[in-house]
Amino acid sequence: MRPVDLTYPFTGRWLVRNSPASRVPSHGTALFATSHAIDFVPVRSGRNSARFSLRSLFLPEPATRFPGFGRAILSPVAGTVVSVHDGEDDHDAYRGFRSLGYAISQRRRASEGWHALTGNHVMIRSAGGVIALCHLRRGSITVGVGQLVETGDHLAECGNSGNSTEAHLHLQAMDSADPLSARALPFSFNGLVPRTGAVVEVP
Repeated sequence: MRPVDLTYPFTGRWLVRNSPASRVPSHGTALFATSHAIDFVPVRSGRNSARFSLRSLFLPEPATRFPGFGRAILSPVAGTVVSVHDGEDDHDAYRGFRSLGYAISQRRRASEGWHALTGNHVMIRSAGGVIALCHLRRGSITVGVGQLVETGDHLAECGNSGNSTEAHLHLQAMDSADPLSARALPFSFNGLVPRTGAVVEVP
């Protein structure tokens, strides 16, 4: 299947996680058409967060400590906005032991449905499929359903809503806007699929 080709929906340095180039399903499940999803974690000076401390090991941390929080999220494609969800809180970030407990509770969040996992999100229907951008900052979404967007248009800001342990962007492509019945689609960026662990830098 030919990948849907996109443009990176951000600028700056971002770490690639769960790349379909190395593992499908990328998130360990095909649930909600996530088989080819990629997580992008913003980094600054080679780090994706404030310095790890004893507090980080045992306690939650404000999402604002992470360099991705509030970063601009852009449209990776030209198309029509078909779904917008806002209003989910940006919860604390979890590292150390707290991240293990959060991971254990992921099954419960999955049972609560799509919104519990994706948090605040935008879906755009393009010629190649429906693109979902998730974990957006509450109150930052600037587009509405039915709105036409061009590649590079500002959509929202990176946040920590939904099933997220730190501020990052979850991106996936589907053949319909209903994640319960949609089929996951592979995608690339300017013809290339980034590999897990790579850092992409976009001017």
